[in-house]
Amino acid sequence: MKTPYKNIYDILKLNRFIILTVVIGAVLTCIVSVLMVIKLHKETVNNAFVVNSDGSVIPLKLVSQRENLNVEALAHLELFHTYFYNIDASNYERNLEKALWLGNSSVDALYRQKKADGVYNRLLQYSLVQKVLSIESKVDIQNEPYRFETRTTFEINRGSITDTYELITTGNLIKVDRNFPNNTHGLLITAFFEKTLRKINDEQ
Repeated sequence: MKTPYKNIYDILKLNRFIILTVVIGAVLTCIVSVLMVIKLHKETVNNAFVVNSDGSVIPLKLVSQRENLNVEALAHLELFHTYFYNIDASNYERNLEKALWLGNSSVDALYRQKKADGVYNRLLQYSLVQKVLSIESKVDIQNEPYRFETRTTFEINRGSITDTYELITTGNLIKVDRNFPNNTHGLLITAFFEKTLRKINDEQ
């Protein structure tokens, strides 16, 4: 005689097998996940930090950001000093306009002072050519504003006479919004000051 309960044991066995399979699968998944998290944690601890020169530990991301900041700061200073001091009668207005985008009112004040002193008039009158030879900057990027000192070597060609000078400038850098193409590095020179200017002798 047939009954609807004839295969109930087979059904229970199948259900038990399915449950055991699911449980075993879940346990294995948890074990693999835990092992992967442990491995990832170890790799993060070993690779996400570097030791500074003074022995302190610095996150690698922060180091990368500082390295990028240092590169951009040096590039910003080189660009500014090139625009501001590499000038002649044909390009000084265009170069100085670009330089003023890279600094604040302290740069504008120096520009106005030079203009009042007749620096740019002499440039036009005597067809002088002021050419930058080298720019070397040091920037402290530990804390904002970032203090800098730049050594610019340039020559002034007066026709038959060429004099070479070394100029030391100082100031600070602060972060601002990037402005393409006027200020691509997103930095602004503040407290700009021409510290010393000396003529380099021919024998040097």
